[in-house]
Amino acid sequence: MKRRTSLVFAAAFAAVVALGGCADNSKDQPSGEASGAAGFPVTVGAVTLDQRPEKIVSLSPATTEMLFAIGAGKQVVAVDNQSNYPPEAPKSDLSGFTPNAEAIAAKNPDLVVISNDLNKIVDQLTKLKIPVYLASAATKLDDTYAQLGDLGKLTGHADEAADLSQRMKDDIAKLVKDLPQRAKKLTYYFELGPEYYSLTSKTYVGAIFAQLGMENIADSSDADGSNGGYPQLSQEVIVKANPDFIFLADTKQAKQSPETVRARSGWAGLTAVKNNQVVPLDDDIASRWGPRVVDLVRTVADAVAKVPA
Repeated sequence: MKRRTSLVFAAAFAAVVALGGCADNSKDQPSGEASGAAGFPVTVGAVTLDQRPEKIVSLSPATTEMLFAIGAGKQVVAVDNQSNYPPEAPKSDLSGFTPNAEAIAAKNPDLVVISNDLNKIVDQLTKLKIPVYLASAATKLDDTYAQLGDLGKLTGHADEAADLSQRMKDDIAKLVKDLPQRAKKLTYYFELGPEYYSLTSKTYVGAIFAQLGMENIADSSDADGSNGGYPQLSQEVIVKANPDFIFLADTKQAKQSPETVRARSGWAGLTAVKNNQVVPLDDDIASRWGPRVVDLVRTVADAVAKVPA
């Protein structure tokens, strides 16, 4: 994956491409059994906790959102410097991209949750006898549900995690079901940055759009997967494809908007622009595989539903 992709989205999703071979407790090893909030000791993958963790450090915005959503927020003592949701999350100067074992250990955690094994942080923390759960960036919705389940077991909130996953599944299923049936799929361009980096249907978000019955104009630009699902398109390719929708995931850092898109040379005539179907997204929601993915699906579904079938 090209380096420049690390604008907004790649902060979360590029890492999983680059680190696809690293250990992942949620995928490589079967989850253990838990018996509810009091069911300790509990084993999930390679992690065994004798007692419910009360000092959790989360070094991933997505897992921070998961922990709070399943009711484990009061057990979280520190989160990384990119975890900005929910507002009550105890944000710190800890980095998830350059994790420092000494700085993490200084928080005296009884569980650390990470999304990347950068700097071989898993080995470093393991040597310090600090349990680590690795929740790699999800590549499909089922990964999100699996990680919620694992975190529920590890934190003593298995029931809450199961309830949340079911609500997410139900909400997304209803949003998809309520969409108008179309003889021809609507096309879209998903923008990660104003340099025209995008994503294909083989990525986490791309798969969600496919579930919504949409056709991605970027798919042909990374047909062999050599760009990890995150190709850079040319302006000519985008204009020629003339997508029905443009979704902007670069509204915060790159300050892109329907107005800036309209002002681009040659873009005012695109169907998406003429029909006011340039949809600004929340960069954070569009780049995290946590519980707020339902909000992303709802935003897209609401926009798509306005187009007559």
